[in-house]
Amino acid sequence: MNEVATFEDAASRPPALAALEAEIAACRICRDTPQGRALPHEPRPVVRASATARILVAGQAPGTRVHASGLPFTDASGDRLRDWMGVTADQFYDRRLVAVAAMGFCFPGHDAHGGDLPPRRECAPAWRARLMAAQPAIDLVLAVGRAAQVWHLGSDAAATLSDTVADWRRILARPGRVQVLPLPHPSWRNSGWLKRRPWFEAEVIPRLRELVAERLPHAPESTVLGN
Repeated sequence: MNEVATFEDAASRPPALAALEAEIAACRICRDTPQGRALPHEPRPVVRASATARILVAGQAPGTRVHASGLPFTDASGDRLRDWMGVTADQFYDRRLVAVAAMGFCFPGHDAHGGDLPPRRECAPAWRARLMAAQPAIDLVLAVGRAAQVWHLGSDAAATLSDTVADWRRILARPGRVQVLPLPHPSWRNSGWLKRRPWFEAEVIPRLRELVAERLPHAPESTVLGN
């Protein structure tokens, strides 16, 4: 991915939120007091919280490239996600516009087949409720993947990711200030899933882009905001 600006203006990180992010950055529970097997490498929590962003991208957990970069979605999955959302990289990484917080903040390691393990079980119980409470402007959650859907939808999440995404219209229409849109992971490994469900590209993505556009500045000069 090309180098992008990552805006850090103080308005999007008041002291309380900056302090919470510092706590998260120092978290080592999955290594020092794990539930089950300890994290097999040094933790590197990745989260971009905001007091002003209306959009939260709630993914699963960082992969190897994100573990190395320290920025979420710095890979081909991120390119696809930004295309789905209809945003530029500069918009996506401007934390005044978009917050990004996976269900697990650290790369969980690989399974026996070389795939990424699920998000660590310690992470969401320790941090999720506090982090959401510290981001009062969020009114659209993009629940990317099964773990995010279960946490953010509760009993409204179906038994499978596919069934939950297929129920996106009812889920979006739920009463309440915060809308949740369930999405599959944008990994290119899911290309087969997407090909078998042409309704996702034809129906969900246009609605996703509308929801995102409604929450972004409309002036052309606001595409890349200054410090």
